[in-house]
Amino acid sequence: MKLLIDQHKDQISGVLSCFDRVVITGTLPTICYVRGMTSWLYSHGIRIFDYLPFAVTLRKKVRENAEKIAKENGIQIEYIAKKSIRKESVIKKVLKERGDRPGLVHILSAMETCSGYYPWHDQQTHATFLKPKTSRCLHYYFYFIDETLGLCYLRVPTWCPFRLQFYFNGHNWLASKLAEKGLRFSLIDNAFDSIEDFKEAQKLSDQLDVSILHKILDNYSHLFCPVMDELEQEYHWSLMQVEYSTDIIFQEQKMLKSLYDDLIETAIHTVKPDNIATFLGQKLHGNYKQEMGNRYNVRLEGSRIKHSMGKVSLKMYDKFHKILRIETTANNVSFFKHYRTVEHRDGTTSQKYAPMKKNIYSLSPLLKNMKASNRRYLEFISSFKINADGRKRLRHLSRSVKEKGRNFRGFNFFDKDDLKLLLIIARGEFVIGGFRNKDLKRFFADKSSAQISRMLKRLRLHGLIRKVGRCYKYYFSPLGKQAVCAALVIKEQLLIPALQTV
Repeated sequence: MKLLIDQHKDQISGVLSCFDRVVITGTLPTICYVRGMTSWLYSHGIRIFDYLPFAVTLRKKVRENAEKIAKENGIQIEYIAKKSIRKESVIKKVLKERGDRPGLVHILSAMETCSGYYPWHDQQTHATFLKPKTSRCLHYYFYFIDETLGLCYLRVPTWCPFRLQFYFNGHNWLASKLAEKGLRFSLIDNAFDSIEDFKEAQKLSDQLDVSILHKILDNYSHLFCPVMDELEQEYHWSLMQVEYSTDIIFQEQKMLKSLYDDLIETAIHTVKPDNIATFLGQKLHGNYKQEMGNRYNVRLEGSRIKHSMGKVSLKMYDKFHKILRIETTANNVSFFKHYRTVEHRDGTTSQKYAPMKKNIYSLSPLLKNMKASNRRYLEFISSFKINADGRKRLRHLSRSVKEKGRNFRGFNFFDKDDLKLLLIIARGEFVIGGFRNKDLKRFFADKSSAQISRMLKRLRLHGLIRKVGRCYKYYFSPLGKQAVCAALVIKEQLLIPALQTV
């Protein structure tokens, strides 16, 4: 079976698979859970009920650091008071004025939910310890353009245990690599519109160096979260959300538009739960209890279909009506398995297929799993029968046509008068010998020659009949024959039998 990219290779500029949105969380291992924080306080001679003054001191340090960085860069920290205000929109406006040079772009702040602790004394056991608590605290969003990763942000809370959130986009990272190699490209939003050498770009995309990413994360955590030295710890980085996309870039918008509707409509009706599991490299068991299914959305940017299995999903949508994107998203990377070293409780190790670890060094094996998911989905949709030409002809036949200021309405194959007209001109003698205005007059005694001429004009403009040169004789066109046959099949073999059984 030919893949979609081979079936339409003359219309496609190139294909690229790449990480898209990547969200990473940073935790301080010793204090990221309540018992660890309790032990840390005891080991540093801090009483449990002195925890709150201690946490307030750290909060003050984070806030003073943010204000210092803002002052040094000539930036005013912008407070986002409403949830309806999208931070991405604010940053886009800043970038339009500032440009895309590396460095700090902006600092936003917002009151958001955070985890924390509070002191507790048990009256029965007389034990004093910390309890977990969810509340709200001020968060800083440091937006910056990194020379390697492009536009990123680091979300820093002002309350202990200071869980960080880091974001970057794989397309921006790849753009910096292409620029280093001297390869020309154009990037629209988070998608490549064109690349000088797609094969070389794919090689670069497959070579994300996680050790370099780790160094970048450590550098920014030291810069924007100054409590690390006081807490005497380094951040542990885990994957929170990862998107991996396969983009099929068409040369023109109309080329993708002609087949996209068929792909979406067919996928809605053909993708079943066992197909979704297969795409994602899983087997569907009878005791599976998580959410699973398809969801179709129409957005301002276009339509999208999403197939989900628990916290992992596979989407297909068009970007800018020119790029067909297939994208696997994992909100829990341990959904996927790979062959790795497994450590057992007794201290022994073994090599086996096991759920993927959530640390950032799982990005390399995760790339292979997600690329395979996109590939399996591409193979599936490549088997669809695309009826783009038929859909286009049906739209032409059913919509009104205008000529010289006059409208000629389209054909409704279930309308009594339209069907009568089509069946008359499909008669055997007319198909063989053609027909004139006067030949139709005997079937439409109630109509004048002028009215019949308008009927013929309407048939001609919609391509159902064609005129013989230098005379007023008409023949059924191939499209007309197809249309009448299709209308009769639907009516006689589908509608009437189906209504008979109601």
